[in-house]
Amino acid sequence: MTEPAYVAVDWGTSSFRLWLVDRSGRVLAERRSDEGMLAAAKAGFSGVLQAHLTAVSTPDHLPVLVCGMAGAKTGWVEAGYVDTPAPLAAILKQAARVPGAARDIRILPGIAQRDRAAPDVMRGEETQLLGALGLETEGETLVCMPGTHSKWVRVKDGTVAHFSTFMTGELFSVVSRETILSLAVAGADEAEDTASFKTAVKAAFAAPAFAANLLFTARSRQLLFGGTPAAARETLSGTLIGTELAAGLSGSVPKSAIALIASGRLATLYRQAFDALSVNVTPIDADEAVRRGLSMAAAAIWTK
Repeated sequence: MTEPAYVAVDWGTSSFRLWLVDRSGRVLAERRSDEGMLAAAKAGFSGVLQAHLTAVSTPDHLPVLVCGMAGAKTGWVEAGYVDTPAPLAAILKQAARVPGAARDIRILPGIAQRDRAAPDVMRGEETQLLGALGLETEGETLVCMPGTHSKWVRVKDGTVAHFSTFMTGELFSVVSRETILSLAVAGADEAEDTASFKTAVKAAFAAPAFAANLLFTARSRQLLFGGTPAAARETLSGTLIGTELAAGLSGSVPKSAIALIASGRLATLYRQAFDALSVNVTPIDADEAVRRGLSMAAAAIWTK
Protein backbone atom coordinates (compact mmCIF):
# COMPACT_ATOMS: atom_id res chain seq x y z
CA MET A 1 0.00 0.00 0.00
CA THR A 2 1.31 3.44 -0.96
CA GLU A 3 2.29 5.58 2.03
CA PRO A 4 1.33 9.27 2.17
CA ALA A 5 4.25 11.72 2.09
CA TYR A 6 2.58 15.06 2.77
CA VAL A 7 -0.70 16.99 2.69
CA ALA A 8 -1.29 19.72 0.11
CA VAL A 9 -3.87 22.47 0.76
CA ASP A 10 -5.22 25.21 -1.49
CA TRP A 11 -6.93 27.59 0.93
CA GLY A 12 -8.76 30.38 -0.86
CA THR A 13 -11.01 33.19 0.28
CA SER A 14 -14.17 31.09 0.09
CA SER A 15 -12.97 27.55 -0.67
CA PHE A 16 -10.82 24.86 0.92
CA ARG A 17 -9.21 21.97 -0.96
CA LEU A 18 -7.00 19.31 0.61
CA TRP A 19 -5.12 16.40 -0.94
CA LEU A 20 -3.27 13.56 0.78
CA VAL A 21 -0.33 12.85 -1.54
CA ASP A 22 2.35 10.17 -1.85
CA ARG A 23 6.00 10.72 -2.87
CA SER A 24 5.22 10.30 -6.58
CA GLY A 25 2.59 13.05 -6.42
CA ARG A 26 -0.37 10.66 -6.60
CA VAL A 27 -3.49 11.77 -4.73
CA LEU A 28 -4.56 9.21 -2.11
CA ALA A 29 -7.49 11.17 -0.65
CA GLU A 30 -9.21 14.49 -1.22
CA ARG A 31 -11.40 16.91 0.75
CA ARG A 32 -13.28 20.00 -0.45
CA SER A 33 -15.42 22.49 1.44
CA ASP A 34 -16.54 26.12 1.53
CA GLU A 35 -14.42 26.75 4.65
CA GLY A 36 -12.22 29.35 2.99
CA MET A 37 -10.27 32.06 4.76
CA LEU A 38 -13.38 34.07 5.67
CA ALA A 39 -15.07 31.10 7.35
CA ALA A 40 -11.88 29.70 8.89
CA ALA A 41 -10.97 33.06 10.42
CA LYS A 42 -14.12 32.76 12.53
CA ALA A 43 -14.03 29.02 13.22
CA GLY A 44 -10.25 28.81 13.69
CA PHE A 45 -7.75 27.74 11.02
CA SER A 46 -6.15 25.04 13.11
CA GLY A 47 -9.48 23.41 13.94
CA VAL A 48 -10.73 23.47 10.35
CA LEU A 49 -7.52 21.91 9.04
CA GLN A 50 -7.42 19.24 11.75
CA ALA A 51 -11.00 18.19 11.06
CA HIS A 52 -10.12 17.52 7.41
CA LEU A 53 -6.85 15.80 8.33
CA THR A 54 -8.74 13.51 10.67
CA ALA A 55 -11.34 12.76 7.99
CA VAL A 56 -8.66 11.28 5.71
CA SER A 57 -6.78 9.53 8.58
CA THR A 58 -3.64 11.61 8.22
CA PRO A 59 -0.70 10.32 10.30
CA ASP A 60 0.31 12.71 13.07
CA HIS A 61 3.84 13.18 11.74
CA LEU A 62 2.86 14.11 8.18
CA PRO A 63 3.78 17.67 7.09
CA VAL A 64 1.28 20.06 5.49
CA LEU A 65 1.95 22.58 2.73
CA VAL A 66 -0.58 25.37 2.16
CA CYS A 67 -0.99 27.97 -0.57
CA GLY A 68 -3.55 30.74 -0.95
CA MET A 69 -5.29 33.21 1.33
CA ALA A 70 -4.42 31.37 4.55
CA GLY A 71 -1.10 33.19 4.18
CA ALA A 72 -2.66 36.66 3.89
CA LYS A 73 -2.31 39.35 6.56
CA THR A 74 -5.89 38.55 7.62
CA GLY A 75 -5.32 34.80 7.31
CA TRP A 76 -3.72 32.19 9.57
CA VAL A 77 -0.05 33.20 9.40
CA GLU A 78 1.18 35.95 7.12
CA ALA A 79 3.47 34.38 4.54
CA GLY A 80 4.58 37.64 2.94
CA TYR A 81 5.30 38.21 -0.74
CA VAL A 82 7.98 37.69 -3.34
CA ASP A 83 8.31 40.98 -5.21
CA THR A 84 8.24 41.26 -8.99
CA PRO A 85 10.24 40.55 -10.98
CA ALA A 86 9.62 37.31 -9.07
CA PRO A 87 11.45 34.09 -10.00
CA LEU A 88 9.05 31.19 -9.52
CA ALA A 89 11.92 29.36 -7.81
CA ALA A 90 11.86 31.98 -5.03
CA ILE A 91 8.41 30.77 -3.98
CA LEU A 92 9.95 27.46 -2.94
CA LYS A 93 12.38 29.16 -0.57
CA GLN A 94 10.14 31.56 1.34
CA ALA A 95 7.44 29.39 2.90
CA ALA A 96 6.38 30.55 6.37
CA ARG A 97 6.12 27.99 9.17
CA VAL A 98 3.04 28.00 11.40
CA PRO A 99 4.37 28.50 14.95
CA GLY A 100 3.22 26.27 17.78
CA ALA A 101 1.75 23.57 15.50
CA ALA A 102 2.26 19.94 16.51
CA ARG A 103 3.17 19.02 12.94
CA ASP A 104 5.27 20.87 10.33
CA ILE A 105 2.88 23.23 8.53
CA ARG A 106 4.23 25.66 5.93
CA ILE A 107 2.40 28.37 3.95
CA LEU A 108 3.74 29.52 0.59
CA PRO A 109 4.18 33.25 -0.10
CA GLY A 110 2.26 35.27 -2.66
CA ILE A 111 3.64 37.68 -5.25
CA ALA A 112 3.51 41.47 -4.95
CA GLN A 113 3.88 44.07 -7.69
CA ARG A 114 5.11 47.16 -5.84
CA ASP A 115 4.53 49.54 -8.73
CA ARG A 116 2.72 52.74 -7.68
CA ALA A 117 1.19 53.02 -11.15
CA ALA A 118 -0.05 49.41 -11.14
CA PRO A 119 0.07 47.91 -7.61
CA ASP A 120 -1.12 44.31 -7.48
CA VAL A 121 -0.97 41.11 -5.42
CA MET A 122 -1.69 37.42 -5.88
CA ARG A 123 -1.99 34.46 -3.53
CA GLY A 124 -2.52 30.91 -4.75
CA GLU A 125 -2.11 31.74 -8.44
CA GLU A 126 1.70 31.72 -8.05
CA THR A 127 1.49 28.03 -7.12
CA GLN A 128 -0.64 27.33 -10.19
CA LEU A 129 1.95 29.12 -12.32
CA LEU A 130 4.70 27.00 -10.77
CA GLY A 131 2.79 23.81 -11.52
CA ALA A 132 1.72 24.85 -15.01
CA LEU A 133 5.01 26.28 -16.28
CA GLY A 134 7.69 24.69 -14.10
CA LEU A 135 11.03 26.25 -13.27
CA GLU A 136 12.78 25.77 -16.61
CA THR A 137 10.45 27.89 -18.76
CA GLU A 138 12.34 29.72 -21.51
CA GLY A 139 11.09 32.71 -23.43
CA GLU A 140 7.94 34.69 -22.72
CA THR A 141 4.52 33.30 -21.83
CA LEU A 142 1.26 35.20 -21.42
CA VAL A 143 -1.01 33.46 -18.93
CA CYS A 144 -4.75 33.99 -18.38
CA MET A 145 -6.09 32.70 -15.06
CA PRO A 146 -9.89 33.19 -14.83
CA GLY A 147 -11.61 33.47 -11.50
CA THR A 148 -13.48 35.75 -9.14
CA HIS A 149 -10.42 37.95 -9.54
CA SER A 150 -8.86 36.95 -12.88
CA LYS A 151 -5.11 37.28 -13.34
CA TRP A 152 -3.18 38.02 -16.49
CA VAL A 153 0.48 37.22 -15.98
CA ARG A 154 3.56 37.78 -18.14
CA VAL A 155 6.29 35.23 -17.37
CA LYS A 156 9.78 35.63 -18.84
CA ASP A 157 12.32 32.84 -18.45
CA GLY A 158 10.70 31.48 -15.29
CA THR A 159 10.19 34.91 -13.72
CA VAL A 160 6.88 36.72 -13.17
CA ALA A 161 7.62 40.05 -14.81
CA HIS A 162 4.21 41.72 -14.57
CA PHE A 163 0.59 40.85 -13.81
CA SER A 164 -2.85 42.45 -13.66
CA THR A 165 -5.96 41.54 -11.69
CA PHE A 166 -9.48 41.91 -13.13
CA MET A 167 -12.53 41.66 -10.87
CA THR A 168 -14.53 40.00 -13.65
CA GLY A 169 -16.14 37.22 -11.65
CA GLU A 170 -17.03 39.43 -8.72
CA LEU A 171 -18.46 42.12 -11.01
CA PHE A 172 -20.62 39.52 -12.74
CA SER A 173 -21.99 38.40 -9.39
CA VAL A 174 -22.78 41.95 -8.24
CA VAL A 175 -24.18 43.19 -11.55
CA SER A 176 -26.39 40.14 -12.08
CA ARG A 177 -27.78 40.19 -8.52
CA GLU A 178 -27.68 43.75 -7.22
CA THR A 179 -28.55 46.00 -10.19
CA ILE A 180 -31.50 46.61 -12.52
CA LEU A 181 -30.03 43.89 -14.75
CA SER A 182 -31.07 41.29 -12.18
CA LEU A 183 -34.56 41.63 -13.69
CA ALA A 184 -33.24 40.55 -17.08
CA VAL A 185 -31.56 37.40 -15.79
CA ALA A 186 -34.24 36.42 -13.26
CA GLY A 187 -35.30 32.81 -13.78
CA ALA A 188 -32.38 31.96 -16.09
CA ASP A 189 -31.97 28.21 -16.42
CA GLU A 190 -28.76 26.27 -17.00
CA ALA A 191 -29.14 26.35 -20.78
CA GLU A 192 -26.14 27.90 -22.52
CA ASP A 193 -26.53 30.53 -25.22
CA THR A 194 -23.13 30.42 -26.88
CA ALA A 195 -24.19 32.73 -29.71
CA SER A 196 -25.24 35.52 -27.33
CA PHE A 197 -22.08 35.04 -25.29
CA LYS A 198 -19.72 35.23 -28.25
CA THR A 199 -21.55 38.22 -29.72
CA ALA A 200 -21.14 40.07 -26.42
CA VAL A 201 -17.46 39.11 -26.17
CA LYS A 202 -16.72 40.50 -29.63
CA ALA A 203 -18.70 43.70 -29.02
CA ALA A 204 -16.92 44.42 -25.71
CA PHE A 205 -13.52 43.52 -27.12
CA ALA A 206 -14.04 45.95 -30.02
CA ALA A 207 -15.28 48.79 -27.78
CA PRO A 208 -14.27 48.21 -24.13
CA ALA A 209 -14.88 51.89 -23.31
CA PHE A 210 -18.59 51.19 -23.90
CA ALA A 211 -18.72 48.31 -21.40
CA ALA A 212 -21.24 50.04 -19.10
CA ASN A 213 -23.46 50.74 -22.10
CA LEU A 214 -23.12 47.22 -23.50
CA LEU A 215 -24.10 45.74 -20.15
CA PHE A 216 -27.40 47.62 -20.20
CA THR A 217 -28.30 46.10 -23.59
CA ALA A 218 -28.96 42.84 -21.76
CA ARG A 219 -32.10 44.54 -20.45
CA SER A 220 -32.98 46.92 -23.27
CA ARG A 221 -32.70 44.21 -25.95
CA GLN A 222 -34.90 41.90 -23.91
CA LEU A 223 -37.55 44.62 -23.40
CA LEU A 224 -37.64 45.70 -27.04
CA PHE A 225 -36.96 42.51 -28.96
CA GLY A 226 -37.56 39.67 -26.50
CA GLY A 227 -35.05 37.03 -25.47
CA THR A 228 -34.52 34.58 -22.67
CA PRO A 229 -33.06 35.27 -19.24
CA ALA A 230 -30.26 32.87 -20.21
CA ALA A 231 -29.40 35.05 -23.22
CA ALA A 232 -29.29 38.11 -20.95
CA ARG A 233 -27.02 36.29 -18.50
CA GLU A 234 -24.66 35.28 -21.31
CA THR A 235 -24.64 38.87 -22.55
CA LEU A 236 -23.52 40.08 -19.11
CA SER A 237 -20.86 37.39 -18.89
CA GLY A 238 -19.62 37.93 -22.43
CA THR A 239 -19.44 41.70 -21.99
CA LEU A 240 -17.36 41.49 -18.82
CA ILE A 241 -15.05 38.79 -20.18
CA GLY A 242 -14.68 40.59 -23.52
CA THR A 243 -13.69 43.77 -21.67
CA GLU A 244 -11.13 41.80 -19.67
CA LEU A 245 -9.67 40.25 -22.82
CA ALA A 246 -9.42 43.67 -24.46
CA ALA A 247 -7.12 44.74 -21.64
CA GLY A 248 -5.27 41.45 -21.33
CA LEU A 249 -4.46 41.35 -25.04
CA SER A 250 -3.74 45.07 -25.38
CA GLY A 251 0.04 44.77 -25.04
CA SER A 252 2.51 42.69 -27.01
CA VAL A 253 1.27 39.11 -27.30
CA PRO A 254 3.86 36.30 -27.54
CA LYS A 255 3.75 34.25 -30.73
CA SER A 256 3.09 31.08 -28.74
CA ALA A 257 -0.46 30.28 -27.66
CA ILE A 258 -1.73 31.94 -24.49
CA ALA A 259 -1.69 29.61 -21.48
CA LEU A 260 -5.24 29.35 -20.09
CA ILE A 261 -5.18 27.97 -16.54
CA ALA A 262 -8.78 27.21 -15.61
CA SER A 263 -11.23 24.49 -14.61
CA GLY A 264 -14.93 23.76 -14.95
CA ARG A 265 -17.39 26.30 -16.30
CA LEU A 266 -14.81 29.10 -16.40
CA ALA A 267 -12.53 27.01 -18.60
CA THR A 268 -15.39 26.52 -21.07
CA LEU A 269 -16.40 30.20 -21.10
CA TYR A 270 -12.89 31.52 -21.63
CA ARG A 271 -12.15 28.97 -24.37
CA GLN A 272 -15.30 30.15 -26.13
CA ALA A 273 -14.28 33.79 -25.64
CA PHE A 274 -10.82 33.26 -27.10
CA ASP A 275 -12.34 31.25 -29.94
CA ALA A 276 -14.71 34.14 -30.75
CA LEU A 277 -11.63 36.35 -31.17
CA SER A 278 -9.65 33.69 -33.09
CA VAL A 279 -6.94 33.64 -30.40
CA ASN A 280 -5.08 30.37 -29.80
CA VAL A 281 -4.79 29.08 -26.24
CA THR A 282 -3.16 26.15 -24.50
CA PRO A 283 -5.64 24.89 -21.87
CA ILE A 284 -4.21 23.80 -18.51
CA ASP A 285 -6.39 22.37 -15.75
CA ALA A 286 -6.21 24.67 -12.71
CA ASP A 287 -6.67 21.88 -10.15
CA GLU A 288 -3.86 19.84 -11.67
CA ALA A 289 -1.63 22.92 -11.86
CA VAL A 290 -2.01 23.82 -8.18
CA ARG A 291 -1.44 20.20 -7.08
CA ARG A 292 1.68 19.99 -9.25
CA GLY A 293 2.94 23.30 -7.88
CA LEU A 294 2.41 22.17 -4.30
CA SER A 295 4.21 18.89 -5.08
CA MET A 296 7.21 20.79 -6.46
CA ALA A 297 7.29 23.01 -3.39
CA ALA A 298 6.93 20.05 -1.01
CA ALA A 299 9.82 18.25 -2.71
CA ALA A 300 11.99 21.36 -2.40
CA ILE A 301 11.16 21.85 1.29
CA TRP A 302 11.18 18.30 2.66
CA THR A 303 13.26 16.18 0.31
CA LYS A 304 16.78 15.94 1.62
